[in-house]
Amino acid sequence: MIYCDEAELELIALHQVGNKTNDDGIHISDSLLDISERVRELLAAYFTNPFSKEGTVAASEYYRLHHDSDIALNEVYSFVSKIFDAPPDRCGEIFYEQSVALARHLYEQSTHPKIKGGEFYVALLRGCIADGETVDAVGLFKSENKETFLRVWPQGGGFEIESQQGIDINRLDKGCLVFNTERENGCLVAVVDNTNRTEARYWMDEFLRVRQRQDDYYQTAATLALCKSFVTRQLPQQYEVSKADQADLLNKSVAFFKEKESFDLGEFAAEVIGQPEVIDSFKSYKEDYEKQHEMEIADRFEISAPAVKRQARGIKSVIKLDRNFHIYVHGDRQLIRKGFDDATGMHYYQLFFENET
Repeated sequence: MIYCDEAELELIALHQVGNKTNDDGIHISDSLLDISERVRELLAAYFTNPFSKEGTVAASEYYRLHHDSDIALNEVYSFVSKIFDAPPDRCGEIFYEQSVALARHLYEQSTHPKIKGGEFYVALLRGCIADGETVDAVGLFKSENKETFLRVWPQGGGFEIESQQGIDINRLDKGCLVFNTERENGCLVAVVDNTNRTEARYWMDEFLRVRQRQDDYYQTAATLALCKSFVTRQLPQQYEVSKADQADLLNKSVAFFKEKESFDLGEFAAEVIGQPEVIDSFKSYKEDYEKQHEMEIADRFEISAPAVKRQARGIKSVIKLDRNFHIYVHGDRQLIRKGFDDATGMHYYQLFFENET
């Protein structure tokens, strides 16, 4: 977990970064921001709240800056490291220089025609807590979407009102916190991206170039994704398995992760999969899945409850019947049976229950 509610916003730079393909240009400020204490408090909350709220992706899903050959060649890593390593008497000067370098780097990656220009903030935060350790962090934030606000003020015996465009400080479009820890592995990084568009991936993939940290959260999410892929794709190709049986196996998989504190591949295979030939198929599929996705899924790890909660949302035990019905299977597989009606030439399901609510 990370905690930045009491972190001090020491330095902040603001630049305007447009879309390079659209020739929007880039506007570099000639100095750091000089703001009032009230505005500083508002900006600190705007920057850090999305990372501190319990249940957000950033609260449990961490990343690391990455480069295929040498982490020092990752631009964000290089620029941020210079900020972390700056001597106290040159901290402001070096921070400003690297904020300009970061803004120019972001501009070079803003090439998709649908990427919006916006304000780009670079902030130095002192006293953040990451995994129980007190560390500094460099925050990188971009606001792309403007909201319409109404400004009302008294005038004579009545009131005046006008509309203005501004930033909603309760919604951060894009942001990341790079913590001064785990430097040898690319730093600990938390990311927020609320745009949810295909072109928005440039923030993580081209600008930051991050890879998810392979911790318990990562292992839990990856293993559940593997289970879902095996049950819905591989299993029907190898065996005659009904949709109801697939739904039952998915339910058992999720239940295992919710009930256990740790994952053991052998225990999972015995309790959830059961049949030896299907277990062999699952283990073989796991090897192919790891190669295909260029990842390694551990056979043993501590289960992350937040990862289970998030991943389980995408594992729906649903039987879809033409366009007429969806059957959601939540419990006992023995209470649903499949048959074929000769008179109509159609398949059917029988559902057994005690009470209708």
